[in-house]
Amino acid sequence: MSAAYNAMELMICCAARLLEDGRTAAIGTGVPCAAAMLAQRMHAPHLVILFEAGGVAPQLPTMPISVGDSRSFHRAVMATSMADIMETCRRGLIDYTFLGGAQIDPYGNLNSTCIGGDYARPKVRLPGSGGANDLASFCWRILVVTHHDRRRFVEKLDFLTTPGYLTGPGAREAAGLPPGSGPYRVITDLAVLGYNDETKRMEVYSLHPGVSLAQVRAATGFELGVREPLAVTEPPTPAELLLLREEVDPHRYVIGRC
Repeated sequence: MSAAYNAMELMICCAARLLEDGRTAAIGTGVPCAAAMLAQRMHAPHLVILFEAGGVAPQLPTMPISVGDSRSFHRAVMATSMADIMETCRRGLIDYTFLGGAQIDPYGNLNSTCIGGDYARPKVRLPGSGGANDLASFCWRILVVTHHDRRRFVEKLDFLTTPGYLTGPGAREAAGLPPGSGPYRVITDLAVLGYNDETKRMEVYSLHPGVSLAQVRAATGFELGVREPLAVTEPPTPAELLLLREEVDPHRYVIGRC
């Protein structure tokens, strides 16, 4: 098998490596599902997956196409409801969640509501929060997987849909959200980013192979810090690619989107 890989495969592998065995993760379909399935097959067989529609700890032979797909309940511990999943989240029992949006700011806040400053008459109306606000508020670690460009990575959101670190240190706690919770990593087609422990602003943790820091900064609409020593992202291994292509996404529903 060729060792070549595309950007989507790299992002999925990076996300999968962050999911530890024995943890819980609220995921959606697409990239999050592919990452969770790969993690279970590689190093985290006891990773507990929860789908928003109610599937708890399913065994996924193939990738569901929606959170309500019957496959998201396959051999699950429970087939419950969205209310129970959100209550589990509110009780502090979910370690990771994957979220996304049209915009992300330096503190990991997300916009999935509208583009344009006028909420009543935006340039673009987006789907809205769904369960993203709830999950970001009460899950312990927020993961974002997205393409990297200046339209997404902005200094100020057009609308705050989903809380990250809000305005900076102490802001989540002041808003009544659990201490120690919040944004964890942002995985893009250029780099892996995290957050400064003191300022809570986004910074570069590792550059993907062949990518320069100047490229990442040029694709970002705000000032980025750097976590020293700045690393180079480990590329997908042959074992990861084999599982991803042959078992997780053999029809290229996700890894073909590049």
